[in-house]
Amino acid sequence: MALLTTENVGIAFGGLQAVGHFDIALEENELVGLIGPNGAGKTTIFNLLTGVYQPTEGQIYFQGKKINGKKPAEIVGLGMARTFQNIRLFKNLTVIDNIKIAFQKELKYSALSAILRLPAYWQQEKVVEDKAIDLLGLFHMEEDAHKLAKNLPYGKQRKLEICRALATNPKLLLLDEPAAGMNPQETRELMETIGFVRDNFHLTILLIEHDMNLVMGICERLIVIDYGMIIAKGTPEEIKNNKQVIKAYLGS
Repeated sequence: MALLTTENVGIAFGGLQAVGHFDIALEENELVGLIGPNGAGKTTIFNLLTGVYQPTEGQIYFQGKKINGKKPAEIVGLGMARTFQNIRLFKNLTVIDNIKIAFQKELKYSALSAILRLPAYWQQEKVVEDKAIDLLGLFHMEEDAHKLAKNLPYGKQRKLEICRALATNPKLLLLDEPAAGMNPQETRELMETIGFVRDNFHLTILLIEHDMNLVMGICERLIVIDYGMIIAKGTPEEIKNNKQVIKAYLGS
């Protein structure tokens, strides 16, 4: 059984069909790219999968369960996490506090324990802080733990957003243009990070990206959309030579 399946998923805003007949199946531990021209509907698809938007047609199944109608927080709880095209960190909080927020579902102490700073509060906070440091250590960012998120270089802010998503213990990670705004060196490091995350966290990853070197270099297969519709699926080599994709997106 596929980890994520969509059947004839679509959404219309007023009279505009933004996405239509979107059918995919993602298997466990796959690394798949979702590509297409600007305005093709890629981020809209991520919003549909994560409950930000509700489809006006079709069904979405995650781990065999229908998730239409569920709220974003519920979908995160089921094991689907995402990053955003525009970085959405708590920029005036420290790096470690950004991570600890994502661990909040593991905190079981009562409001009274938190107010009175009872032993249960400190014990669980210590456990979460240790987990956050361990996670940052995997990205070689433990020395940044107590810096404000807004003071990190751009590339590290991207890594922090991925790190925070991983703290929710996902089975599926959606990355929305993770290389946006990065220089070539940062993009190379990001490619290594994404491969590391998939292999070490045993995740399925679906990513939106315009950097074709990144997409062709790490994705096992690609899904191409144009005007909200899938126009091609296949390996990077097949997509690179697909005449319809070349005309709509890649260029000659």
